[in-house]
Amino acid sequence: MTSGGSWNITRRFIRVWQRNFKAYGQSWKIGFIPPLLEPLFYLLAFGVGLAALVGKIHYRGIDMSYMAFIAPALIAINIMNNAFYENTYSSYVRMYYYKTFDAMMATPLSLEEIITGEIIWGATKSLIATAIMQVVISLFGLIHYPEGLLILPLAFFGGLAFGALGMFFTGIVKSIELFNLPIFLFVTPMFLFGGTFFPIENLPHWAQLVAVALPLTHLVNLTRAFSTGSLDSSVGTGLAYLAVFSLIFFPLALRKMHQRLIR
Repeated sequence: MTSGGSWNITRRFIRVWQRNFKAYGQSWKIGFIPPLLEPLFYLLAFGVGLAALVGKIHYRGIDMSYMAFIAPALIAINIMNNAFYENTYSSYVRMYYYKTFDAMMATPLSLEEIITGEIIWGATKSLIATAIMQVVISLFGLIHYPEGLLILPLAFFGGLAFGALGMFFTGIVKSIELFNLPIFLFVTPMFLFGGTFFPIENLPHWAQLVAVALPLTHLVNLTRAFSTGSLDSSVGTGLAYLAVFSLIFFPLALRKMHQRLIR
């Protein structure tokens, strides 16, 4: 284990990923059910029930059904939730209650490798859940291929961003109950106003500016672009945003977890 604030990240972080993957394999059926059934519930409730009232959606010069509009957003929400909750609640439980981090820190693994492995695992969970959800949504003919295959690497990339954000909050909350604050103040507003269930162009101008500053908005735009096969310059902008967001919160997560665990 390293001391001080220097970073020591090698390929050994894969061992942390392997440990979490093995634990996931013991209860994979529980993790398999939500991404399998969630899109069905949403598509039936919103895509069928609400679609009759909404009609067509005009999005970036394209007229599409409401089901085709919300389906990519469901994938983006799934990416966010899997990585964020894995690196908040699940990582906190492993750190504080199971003392898994303490056990790993007694090995040659550095703290930075442990945290990196945790974030990579959160992104992997997003990828696994997205693959399952994408199969279900594809059965409705709501994803255009071959561009739709780009959603899978996007799921991992977006999972890194939200996993790093989740780990940052894990490094600063005093108790597990306080995760309700970032969820209420950050995750829920993105879920509602990140271009998920209606275009952000319907919002007031100031609210549009806020929405554009949020990572889920860019992730939703990217999943829609890949789902519809409409690749334009906004794809580069969205990918650049997620890259910068990850580059900011990954080191912040390492720093806050180092401050929390190394005294």
